[in-house]
Amino acid sequence: MTADPGGDDNRIDGDSPSPLPAVSDIVSSSALPAHLERLADRARDYVDAASSANTRKAYGSDWRHFSGWCRRQGLEMFPPSPQVVGLYITACASGAATADRKPNAVATIERRLSALAWNYTQRGTPLDRTDRHIATVLAGIRNTHAAPPRQKEAVLPENVIAMLETLDRASLRGLRDRAMLLLGFAGGLRRSEVVGLDLHRDDTEDGGGWIEILKKGMIVTLRGKNGWREVEIGRGSSDATCPVVALETWLKLAKIGHGPLFRRVTSQGKNVGPDRLTDKQVARLVKRTALAAGVRADLTEGEREQKFAGHSLRAGLASSAEVDERYVQKQLGHASAEMTRRYQRRRDRFRVNLTKAAGL
Repeated sequence: MTADPGGDDNRIDGDSPSPLPAVSDIVSSSALPAHLERLADRARDYVDAASSANTRKAYGSDWRHFSGWCRRQGLEMFPPSPQVVGLYITACASGAATADRKPNAVATIERRLSALAWNYTQRGTPLDRTDRHIATVLAGIRNTHAAPPRQKEAVLPENVIAMLETLDRASLRGLRDRAMLLLGFAGGLRRSEVVGLDLHRDDTEDGGGWIEILKKGMIVTLRGKNGWREVEIGRGSSDATCPVVALETWLKLAKIGHGPLFRRVTSQGKNVGPDRLTDKQVARLVKRTALAAGVRADLTEGEREQKFAGHSLRAGLASSAEVDERYVQKQLGHASAEMTRRYQRRRDRFRVNLTKAAGL
């Protein structure tokens, strides 16, 4: 097999480190005069900022999966071959490329293909995804295996109120979790956006936004996929369900004056640590409280386990806010109304009855 042009830091064995291109792939410091080395360092930072950490992590995993499959099949990775990539996605769809022989979902295959194209481009050897060996095979996979998307259940306002009742009002952990649920729901925030918030601008290097508490509500400034955006979160009709009051209470009792909003609670729930929570903890919080509150009790325990996650909050806001659709679209940060409608699980169903309107 030919060597990966990325160098020692981009080996293609199964235990390879990050698949991101080496610095020399973007800006070669060794080829630059000493006075330009600082610019080279800044260029590295901009390369990292071109995609999110989660995207790079996923693309790295997919690249290692592909490189391991190529090695086992005795196939070369370079230069990129549409025939090899076509065989690879076929193996993914049939289960031949996975350890458990379980076929990958179509969405997973499409992500793997995006990861390959991205990684090849970073190495200066672009992959043509429109080549017939790839495009035709992918079209066949979609037609054969595509299934309707499995959407997470929306938690509606009455569900959120019931979920809040399962939390301990007297503990720091309970106060933190109340603020996270209410902020995530009222803001229509992604789970990564919830935990990425800092108290002030430029508090931390890894922050994804900050807040500003005002008399009538709160402004949340977020770094999204398409740049920065502002989300307005108004005060609630009562203190018990107000996201701003919940956040103010948490910040005051947790004694947070700088840095991440939502942190680990340590020492049997008595102290607040400096570490930012991960986005997975938001998903676990939604799932745990929804199950404890008996949301969708008509389903089996196993079915309910699969229904709830962090996106349940975003879908809940989109499904329950009785306002003009454009306001919901702006709150969720969607580029199109069509994307917003995908989040509206129950709203508008049968509001317009075309059967009766047609005369039946």
